[in-house]
Amino acid sequence: MFSFRRPMALRLGFRAAVSLIQVLSIVFMASAERSDTRFLLTSNTTLGKIHAEEYCAMYDICGARTDGKVLNCPFPSPSVKPDDLLSSKIQSLCPTITGNICCTEAQFETLRSQVQQAIPFLVGCPACLRNFLNLFCELSCSPNQSLFINVTSMSKVNGNMTVDGIQYYITDTFGEGLYESCKDVKFGTMNTRAIEFIGAGAKNFNEWFAFIGRRASLNVPGSPYAIDFEPTAPESSGMIPMNVTTYSCGDTSLGCSCGDCSSSPVCSSSAPHPDKKGSCSVRIGSLKAKCVDFAVAILYIILVSVFLAWALFHRKGERSPANQTRPLINVTNGNEIHYANRQKDENPSMQMLEEFSQTTKVVQLSAVQGYMSKFYRRYGTMVARNPILVLCLSLAAVLLLCLGLIRFKVETRPEKLWVGHGSKAAEEKLFFDSHLAPFYRIEQLIIATTPDAMHSTSPSIVTEDNIKLLFEIQRKVDGIQANYSGSLISLSDICMKPLGQDCATQSVLQYFKMDPKNYDDYGGIEHVEYCFQHYTSADTCLSAFKAPLDPSTAVGGFSSNNYSEASAFIITYPANNAVDREGNETKKAVAWEKAFIQLAKDELLPMVHSKNLTLSFSSESSIEEELKRESTADAITISISYLVMFAYISLTLGDTPRFNSFYISSKVLLGLSGVLLVMLSVLGSVGFFSAVGIKSTLIIMEVIPFLVLAVGVDNMCILVHAVKRQPVELPLEGRISNALVEVGPSITLASLSEVLAFAVGSFIPMPACRVFSMFAALAVLLDFLLQITAFVALIVFDLMRAEDKRVDCFPCIKTSGSFTEPGEGIGQRKSGLLARYMKEVHAPILGLWWVKIIVISIFAAFALTSIALCTRIEPGLEQQIVLPRDSYLQGYFNNASEYLRIGPPLYFVVKNYNYSSESRQTNQLCSISQCDSDSLLNEIARASLTPESSHISKPAASWLDDFLVWISPEAFGCCRKFTNGSYCPPDDQPPCCSSSDGSCGLGGVCKDCTTCFRHSDLQNDRPSTAQFREKLPWFLNALPSDDCAKGGHGAYTNSVELEGYEDSIIRASSFRTYHTPLNKQVDYVNSLRAAREFSSRVSDSLKMEVFPYSVFYMFFEQYLDIWRTALINLAIAIGAVFLVCLIITWSLWSSAIILLVLAMIVVDLMGVMAILNIQLNAVSVVNLIMSVGIAVEFCVHITHAFSVSSGDRNYRIKEALGTMGASVFSGITLTKLVGVLVLCFSRTEVFVVYYFQMYLALVLLGFLHGLVFLPVLLSIIGPPSRSLVIQKQDQPPVSSHL
Repeated sequence: MFSFRRPMALRLGFRAAVSLIQVLSIVFMASAERSDTRFLLTSNTTLGKIHAEEYCAMYDICGARTDGKVLNCPFPSPSVKPDDLLSSKIQSLCPTITGNICCTEAQFETLRSQVQQAIPFLVGCPACLRNFLNLFCELSCSPNQSLFINVTSMSKVNGNMTVDGIQYYITDTFGEGLYESCKDVKFGTMNTRAIEFIGAGAKNFNEWFAFIGRRASLNVPGSPYAIDFEPTAPESSGMIPMNVTTYSCGDTSLGCSCGDCSSSPVCSSSAPHPDKKGSCSVRIGSLKAKCVDFAVAILYIILVSVFLAWALFHRKGERSPANQTRPLINVTNGNEIHYANRQKDENPSMQMLEEFSQTTKVVQLSAVQGYMSKFYRRYGTMVARNPILVLCLSLAAVLLLCLGLIRFKVETRPEKLWVGHGSKAAEEKLFFDSHLAPFYRIEQLIIATTPDAMHSTSPSIVTEDNIKLLFEIQRKVDGIQANYSGSLISLSDICMKPLGQDCATQSVLQYFKMDPKNYDDYGGIEHVEYCFQHYTSADTCLSAFKAPLDPSTAVGGFSSNNYSEASAFIITYPANNAVDREGNETKKAVAWEKAFIQLAKDELLPMVHSKNLTLSFSSESSIEEELKRESTADAITISISYLVMFAYISLTLGDTPRFNSFYISSKVLLGLSGVLLVMLSVLGSVGFFSAVGIKSTLIIMEVIPFLVLAVGVDNMCILVHAVKRQPVELPLEGRISNALVEVGPSITLASLSEVLAFAVGSFIPMPACRVFSMFAALAVLLDFLLQITAFVALIVFDLMRAEDKRVDCFPCIKTSGSFTEPGEGIGQRKSGLLARYMKEVHAPILGLWWVKIIVISIFAAFALTSIALCTRIEPGLEQQIVLPRDSYLQGYFNNASEYLRIGPPLYFVVKNYNYSSESRQTNQLCSISQCDSDSLLNEIARASLTPESSHISKPAASWLDDFLVWISPEAFGCCRKFTNGSYCPPDDQPPCCSSSDGSCGLGGVCKDCTTCFRHSDLQNDRPSTAQFREKLPWFLNALPSDDCAKGGHGAYTNSVELEGYEDSIIRASSFRTYHTPLNKQVDYVNSLRAAREFSSRVSDSLKMEVFPYSVFYMFFEQYLDIWRTALINLAIAIGAVFLVCLIITWSLWSSAIILLVLAMIVVDLMGVMAILNIQLNAVSVVNLIMSVGIAVEFCVHITHAFSVSSGDRNYRIKEALGTMGASVFSGITLTKLVGVLVLCFSRTEVFVVYYFQMYLALVLLGFLHGLVFLPVLLSIIGPPSRSLVIQKQDQPPVSSHL
């Protein structure tokens, strides 16, 4: 239901863009730790060399290794004075070296060509770059080289002695300063630190020096000889460690950005981040309580104290002599006359006029109730006289609505079900997809080890057998051939290929270039463990798609960075996505995904299980496919629910079974007819909305029939029981009309309240819940109309059948012999056992004063406790809940939460960026030197320093920063042009040719190429409008490589919209970062809220339109204001019910009591939600709103019966419970309970949690409030009676109310 993309795969497509492993071949720097031919140091002595100022320890080039790396001559010599041209060149790169030098022009060019590979990583932080260059400038060209360089070993190459190992004496001060200035410099292309590439992730300067000093193997980037960095030199040597001044990254003259240096003034000058709001709490001694809990406790104590005081005072007043005699007068004047003259009528009916015995009871009705009573009396008579006509007309109307089922369609697309129309997140997603590129599709396998039973820990999955199993699985996946429109679709046809012809598959097999033949050649399992630590620096660890593979994206279940302890392999296949979901590209991908899932079920699962491993899997279309399957998952459960409900209805509608008459007195056919009417009302509702073009949902198909049946059965039972209570002496039409007059108003009130409550749910923005509420409201309305038309007509037919002694279910069969109902007639039968219990046991117990105190105290305590518990309800909807329990996605979601270690990607999208020279927006966005301190990227970097509140894990990958670095003169290997002005690629990207050449050379360096710009060509290191316009496409098409890692192709191909950019306006561009790992639903909600707040603040500050985008935002946006939505809609629903009650009863007193009880039921239900950990979402909000309508039934019938009874409050409650208590219990409580209980066997968790648990709680709470709390409340503060008792013998009417 919810396509929430699992965090693991979300950064991979963009990583695939950059071939950066080879970037590390800077001078003397080893990018691999493979030391198969490492030379031992021959001596720590000076070998007779001279160590003095103006002397060189090694000068000129005396040879080269077989891989082409040059080797210096090991002989000391005085430093030499360079010519002016060489001196200016050296000054441009090494400003600390002046005067004489210890390097030839060839040595300097070697230095220059090799450090150019590191410059793009560090140029964004000038202080770090200067310190880094000084390290190698002093080593290569310093005139005092011999003071800190000691040649310790030599080797003979082609007859010449060459340097094979040196000692480099360098102070800890310089090392610490170098490391501190560079440790946080980011490499934006991959959202990681540059030290990961140029220092193998060193944690201090000693580790960095150790990495640099390792002798590189043949054909591996790095130093051609060993370098031993030492902090102090022997006193006897006369050597002095190198200690050139280092620059702090916080130095304002070499301004580094906040993202590159946490101590930068840019960071400290910004406003501090707001602290996370702590919850209010109160401490009493050692006890600490939330403010709301403390306030609720105090309020409860006050309320109970006031109530107890009132109860004691009232009780004392009742015992006084004056108060003991006054009721006798009232009783004598009114009620006693009524009671004394009642004959056998144990259950007084509540019709408008009752003509038997010596008294007549008149009920003073409101105007609306009066009209309703008159209508129902005339209507009941008409139905009893014309049952066939009424039945046919009502059925014809519903069947007409059912014709709309011809256009019936089911909506299964998650974004159409759970994302509201006009959603801001949906609009932002559409903008992102249409202007940049839709997020890629994710196909994923998770293979994990099973926990050890002894230690409850999972063993490592990184074994030789498991790697070979991966190769076998990969072979099968590569062999998938899905059929789409007659063509065969393979993984290669749909996968994402950012840099070439290879898929950007994320798997540890990439460390072997996805080729099983390389497994043994590369060193087997040891190579995997090696690449876990050196994936950014070892060429042999480079993936087949020419990008480094972060092990945290390919393995899971590890702690810290101990990848070798991982207990799971995570294999992800990023696939191309398209905006058009109905296009061929999407359909091809879906066809392949179906074949992929089938392969996983049929072949991969047995393979993995045979190795005692677990397998979980998913594809982009899995959720949608499983939602479709869900439509049949609970068919049996729903059917059983209907059968159980039908059986219960048949029993409860019939009379007490007797062997000699059960076949006549039973109501099986009537119960079946009632169920069919419910089905017709549902079909009519679905048909109407289908006719107007509104698609149905699976929840509508499965829940609404049950819901309407549970609601409709109540009215059926109440109608049948009301007919049974009528005197048998009355003719058939009199019994029907009297029964409708008695219960018609309360049924109408309850039904209208339910319809209104359901209709209020249509204001919920989530489409699935809005449509559900609309369908349910119309279905309940149609069911009510069918009950008072078709079902009443069916009651007439059933009475005629019984009186004619015809067999139930087979009315054509007529029995012989005499048949009489028990007692004298239907209306004079002895009350049922339940009715007698309600009147003779239940009501007297509730009438005890101490019982009333206990009831009020307990219900008030639970209501106030529920208010406190409501604050603990978390927003969200776990995606596992909406899927069938046996879905393969259940295991996938569980494993994804357990094993994945990265958060989903986050894009900050900028609209209408003006890059012209006249605009300041470039500096308002970038984060390198000379950018504004409060720029967007600086603010993102600053926010990443407080991930617990911002939910941003790292600085953003910035195409703008990398573009500005790419064109800068310092990055002289990046932006280059031929003499004719056309683009010149880096030297390591043959073929090299200009647009005017007739042929291209396939090897060698590009000749006649110069850097695009000199410093004088730029304005404050920024390009002009024309320069920006011309060079941006060059940058986006430039491939990253060793000579220039900042090429934008792949990494930023989809980050900038070039359409219309010639107008100096870039319509859309994005900057990518990552959220922190999000494990709970509330984490997703809080991360969205934090990103929205951040973007709003930055947009206001920069006067630019910036919005955040992540793939899950669209589904979680609803939770940002779910509480507001819930409270507003609940208030509307309860208010609507109150108005309906007020209009119909015209009694503010009664309506207020109903309002109070409804509010308590809803609050208590929310308290139960907190106890059961049921989350607040659109489904639960709709349930809460519907609970208002359903709870009305538990209140309105008892309240109505109480208001029309005569006597004092205690007697009226006794009468009301005796009259309607049994109907409320058997006709409302039990019918709902029977249907709800069956749902606990549902195979879909959403039914169990949101329909079984919530509706079971609602039924129990409604029962307790309707039959326990409400009677007690009415007996204390109930409204006056509307009943008047009139003597026939010329006695004046006397009001019975107190």
